[in-house]
Formats: sequence, structure tokens, C-alpha cells
Amino acid sequence: MSELDVLHIPTAFDPFTEANEQNSGAGTKDYVHIRVQQRNGRKRLTTVQGLKKEFSYTKIIKDLKKEFCCNGTVVQDPELGKVIQLQGDQRKNVSTFIVQAGIVKKENIKIHGF
Repeated sequence: MSELDVLHIPTAFDPFTEANEQNSGAGTKDYVHIRVQQRNGRKRLTTVQGLKKEFSYTKIIKDLKKEFCCNGTVVQDPELGKVIQLQGDQRKNVSTFIVQAGIVKKENIKIHGF
């Protein structure tokens, strides 16, 4: 190939550039993500991520633990911020609880898992 042929090669098209630019702003869509993770055997762990920083995580976790009779904690993640962890598969319970408490609207909740 000559140098002339190399100059006319089109640049690679990246279909995700527009999506990445839209999602680059922090908090464009404030979703609360509720996930379940498989641990050992039948053990599961429910995580809640994306709550606003002005909420008191300690009060929320205290109420969740009392309501669902399970143990839980708040973990500080470097990328995700504060994440609530609960024992067991509590996805449906947590979603109804935070909607009824007025913390998040139902359309801003994403439930992940199997």
C-alpha cells in the first residue's frame, strides 16, 4: 500500500460515543439498583446502590433490618459510594419498603438478578 491509500482509510466508527457522552453526566437518571448475589450454597446477599447522599444510611439500614428480620450493613465502595447489603433475597421487600417510605419513586428502581 502506498501512503496515498493509507490516508483515505475512514476512521473507525464507534456506535457507543453518543451513549457515553449522554451517560457521562453524573446522575442523569437517578436509578436505585437492587441486586441479589449468590454466596455459598443457598446463601444470598441483597445490595442496594444509588440512594441519594442526603439520606441517613444508618437509619435506613436499621429500619430494613427490623422490618425484614435480617442482618445488614453499609459498605463504602470506591466507585459506587455507599452500598447497603442485606442477608437473604430481599429484592421485592426492599423495593416496596423504599417506595412506601417515600425515598424513591417506583419508576426509578431497577431490580436485577435471576
